[in-house]
Amino acid sequence: MLVLSRKANQSIMIGDDIRIVVVGVDRDQVKLGIEAPRHVPVHRFEVFTEIHRADGERTPAAARVGKAAAETDIRGEAIAKQ
Repeated sequence: MLVLSRKANQSIMIGDDIRIVVVGVDRDQVKLGIEAPRHVPVHRFEVFTEIHRADGERTPAAARVGKAAAETDIRGEAIAKQ
């Protein structure tokens, strides 16, 4: 995982067409603005996982972090090793 430090009104780029802007910081809450093409779905992580859970899917690999997460599905159940 890449960790970056940014201040209010600073941004980062993902590829050539996705921009993340720190809109504001208030105590323990950070407000982000996201500029992305319409064809790129953008969801809060909890919404993203619920969408995949509702579809009966495992969490996509890009959303997993760490070995334990890689060995469990979106419901936290162990994935059978093949």
